Amino acid sequence: MDMKSDDPLDALPDAQAAAAFRRLVRHLRHRSDAQNIDLMGLAGFCRNCLADWIIGAGFEGDKAAARELIHGLPAAEWKARHQSEATPEQLARMEASLARNAPD
Repeated sequence: MDMKSDDPLDALPDAQAAAAFRRLVRHLRHRSDAQNIDLMGLAGFCRNCLADWIIGAGFEGDKAAARELIHGLPAAEWKARHQSEATPEQLARMEASLARNAPD
């Protein structure tokens, strides 16, 4: 059954949506100071989620390739360069934020 969406976002041309997605990813690459744990705590998603979402959208690579695509370098290298150990407060905020996410 083909269902039409009432969400105007679905009317956005794919080229514009793709350009906005690429800008978001490049912005997150530039802003390596924005920790994944903080993104998760505030918005309920992070760079790794974006990698999972592109896999869900049909990306033919594996999880490591998807994460490298989003991070701009292998995820382990990105983590070593930019990620610090999560604090108990950050973990608690992330858990509370994830609880607010609607099921996909």
